[in-house]
Amino acid sequence: MKKYILSSLAVLSAATLFTACNDMLDTDPRPTELTQATFPGKPADVEALNAATYSIMNTMGGGDSDNQNIFFWWEVMSDNCYGSGGLQDNKVKSLHHLVEMSSNQFETPFILLYGGISRANNTIETIDNVPWTPSQKGQRDQLLGEAYFMRGLYYLWLSQLFGDVPLITATIITPEMEEEVSAEEFIYPQILSDFVSAKNLMSTEKKSGHANKFVAEGFMARAYMFWAGFYKNVAELASGSAPAINLVEQEGCPGGTLSQAEVVDGLKEVVSSGGYMLCQDYRSLWQYSNSLLWEETQLGGGIVKVDTVWTDDHKVERLDTVRTGHGYAFIKDMEKKNCFDQPGMGNGNTEELFQIQFMNASAWEIGGTYNAQRMYSNYISVFWGLRNGASNQNGDRNLTYPFNQGWGQGTPSCNIWDDWTEAERVSGQEDLRKKASLIDLDNELVSYTYEKDDCEESGYSVKKYAEVNLDACAANNDTWWSMCEGYSSSSLNNKMQGDHFEDFYLMRYSDVLLMLTELTGDASFMNQVRARAGLAPVNYSLKAVQDERRWEFAFEGLRFNDMRRWTGNKPTANSYAPKALQAQAGKMIVCLGNKANKRKMEHMTCSWTERYIATNGFLAKPQAQISLMNGKLKQNPGWDASDDKTQYKVLY
Repeated sequence: MKKYILSSLAVLSAATLFTACNDMLDTDPRPTELTQATFPGKPADVEALNAATYSIMNTMGGGDSDNQNIFFWWEVMSDNCYGSGGLQDNKVKSLHHLVEMSSNQFETPFILLYGGISRANNTIETIDNVPWTPSQKGQRDQLLGEAYFMRGLYYLWLSQLFGDVPLITATIITPEMEEEVSAEEFIYPQILSDFVSAKNLMSTEKKSGHANKFVAEGFMARAYMFWAGFYKNVAELASGSAPAINLVEQEGCPGGTLSQAEVVDGLKEVVSSGGYMLCQDYRSLWQYSNSLLWEETQLGGGIVKVDTVWTDDHKVERLDTVRTGHGYAFIKDMEKKNCFDQPGMGNGNTEELFQIQFMNASAWEIGGTYNAQRMYSNYISVFWGLRNGASNQNGDRNLTYPFNQGWGQGTPSCNIWDDWTEAERVSGQEDLRKKASLIDLDNELVSYTYEKDDCEESGYSVKKYAEVNLDACAANNDTWWSMCEGYSSSSLNNKMQGDHFEDFYLMRYSDVLLMLTELTGDASFMNQVRARAGLAPVNYSLKAVQDERRWEFAFEGLRFNDMRRWTGNKPTANSYAPKALQAQAGKMIVCLGNKANKRKMEHMTCSWTERYIATNGFLAKPQAQISLMNGKLKQNPGWDASDDKTQYKVLY
């Protein structure tokens, strides 16, 4: 089994660099004159700066998911998930209904992303403080390319959340930079320029937790496709009608333009490199397929006791092992070599391009604006874990083995299960990914309890990132990670909240293949992904690509922005996103544990159609930041706080 459990004081110290705030957008401070003159002074200093830039992703992934995990947000805002959770969990329900429960609800990622941008700017500006030798040019270019890449990535996420925002590309913030600018005309050209710089500066070497040339090419395609679909309203990219985007001249990017054909060439370079390949078994990507659970399944569960059988003359005849009888049937037919913790599978698998990594280093003592106590634990596993209320039954290994308790927020919608099932009926084929992605509670966990403080339950739970327990674990609320090689104790002293080290995938090779099909109309790339799921090949159509992306990447944070780019920025009630979101209305859900009397899902204030059209899928900019900027930052359309349709209302 691979050694997964890591701890690193170096990473912790790097993550705490530059954590104070200044006034402008509450970002990291500008370096002092002394700092600019003396730091960074050696290559290791630049590596530490980049580690601090990367760590912003950990803060988003390890913080409270309803407060700052934008990938969780985008699933909840889509038609894949409901808000659900307990009656008091108003943040997640407001996200699902596209309303707000406070004027600064969405401020944390705003601050975090500008903090990451500031750190990247600092690296870009100061990297040549280091007296690089000619033999170190490759290292220097790689580190600079990573800084450009991370700046582009953080601006991509920031603009997808909030639209038009200030474009800050230097540590000295000029009055012009404080002005809000058009994302379409200024921010996306900068994003794509940063990705071009990154791909031209970085090497093709794969280094755990770091971007490389191929990662930059993958995200260059993702950003271009969002710009072309959402802002330029190109309904079908395979037509080849998307315009080129202007680029900014900077190191690694000569300026000029970036065309759709060049984006395609970049993706084809990823494919032709041979550096990435699909895992043979889709289940290998997810922690429930770990070999420890697989072994318990093959053997009939964990050991309860071992009985000694004696002969008449008091000699040991045999040892009879009594087991729990537990097992997870869904993975029983897997080959052990394909289990999550085997070489080439799980964390660091063969199709993983870029990810957020986690390790056993969280601590309640971690503080600061750009940190979080659980920043090294994949906390989304807790939010998608089985809700355990007053009954204290969900997470009990005798009732819901192998899945563990959590907060039960972001319940999968009835829509994704129903739509997927209908697609299977039409094709006459069963898609392995459906049951690999969702827990069918009533059939897979027959002893699951619908808690009395829960609401918007569909009868399904997320399986991909679900908390997993073992009979071998010491307690019901432990995780399987506590039984891995290299594990000693929970750094957080709370295994249920702190011990989640499954990578969160930001891009997989299957995404490269599906983007290629969508950009070219060549179905052969998409059919590689379908074949892995046990499905027959199909011809290209936009709907086929749309469905394939929904099934392949369910609960990975991509669905909502896919919906938006297929809608464009002039939506009507019949556009892709408003229509799909409104289809949630009328679905039957369980509230307050009353499964016998389901109620219809309804929008909190008006309709999903109305709220999506009003906002175009953007969130409200934090009022504290608008006030701080003295009118330079403007509130997004559809978020007038005086309009009751924008404000949270108690439904349950």
